Amino acid sequence: MRALSGAIITSGALVGLGLTALGYGIRFHGFGPEAINSNSHQMFGIPTLLLILVLLVIAMVIGVAIAFIGLAYHHERRYYEIQQAKGTGTPSHIVTP
Repeated sequence: MRALSGAIITSGALVGLGLTALGYGIRFHGFGPEAINSNSHQMFGIPTLLLILVLLVIAMVIGVAIAFIGLAYHHERRYYEIQQAKGTGTPSHIVTP
């Protein structure tokens, strides 16, 4: 379930990144050097789109991390279940002294 949650978060962030890229393209496709603000030497509208871009990249990294950690726990649990079924390992809920 952890891996599925991470995959959903990642896919949502990737969709958001695609929409943000479209937003950048539509917003700035016709601008030239006259679009630069003379006071801050930045293009108009960049800070807000940059904030969205950074937040989506952070969400994507978190989602990928959750997915990989969830898969690692899943595979570890399956490994112990196989060991228990073979009779070579101790069940994880029994503590041996």
